Amino acid sequence: MDTRQLRSLIAIATHGTFARAAEAVHLTPSAVSQQIQALEHELGVLLFERSSRPPKLTPQGLQAIDMAREILRLSDDTKSSLRGDRISGTLMLGSVRSSALDLLPAAIVQMRSRYPNLKTNLRISLSSTLIADVASGHLDAAIVAEHVSIPPALRWSPFLREPLWLIAPADTKVTDPKTLLAALPFIRFRSSVPLANLIDTEISRQGITTNDIAEIDTIGSIVTCVRHGMGISVVPHVALHELKEEALVRLPFGEPQVVRQIGIVERTVSPRGEIIERLHEVLAQVCGEHGVLR
Repeated sequence: MDTRQLRSLIAIATHGTFARAAEAVHLTPSAVSQQIQALEHELGVLLFERSSRPPKLTPQGLQAIDMAREILRLSDDTKSSLRGDRISGTLMLGSVRSSALDLLPAAIVQMRSRYPNLKTNLRISLSSTLIADVASGHLDAAIVAEHVSIPPALRWSPFLREPLWLIAPADTKVTDPKTLLAALPFIRFRSSVPLANLIDTEISRQGITTNDIAEIDTIGSIVTCVRHGMGISVVPHVALHELKEEALVRLPFGEPQVVRQIGIVERTVSPRGEIIERLHEVLAQVCGEHGVLR
């Protein structure tokens, strides 16, 4: 098994046919076919079902694709490290599917601009899955909210500490949060993430019974519904950073105002530690006044 075979395997999966893959890796189709046959012989399994046109990956082939990507990433990272280029290679990064995603594009673009030899591979999933993937080494780091079940081998470092706001349509006259929560239609953030639990816990603590009219699992959609006058809701500050002040009424949520934290989880001993440190700095800068530096 060599890296040329693995690159050809990935090229076939990416481009769909042996002929297109051959163009991508600058070989003839017959040479690519010979590489795959040699790889199949070494692994002792069929990677492609050749009775179909174009050939389709077998279940073993799909598993081999994941293996190939991981081996090539480690190979590229090792070469970069031996050359002394510590901010290079591929950073395997995960993130929760929430308003945290609003921060990542700008940070990734800045990292790409500062470190042109660095690539980022982003995966979106739930906090528990991401934490497990970091612990197992499938991810170098992940963006997750403050979490109670961080294993001892991992470290979580916040880069954002932001307030939560009660938001209401722009024409709302009442300015007492408790009165609004008890009287107006409420759009509840319903999701299996820490933010939803944080909001529900504070409403319960204040003894308020809300008039729920909708349950929505994305913060952006909630903001849109409130802007159109459907009701009121609670969202984190980052969800409002591109909106003009007059677009919504925003009032502090909680007594005192509740804050939530988002950070990077990584292994305490990580070969990608310096890259993750730089990413943390960039994310804190992107967060502006609510950014948290290490």
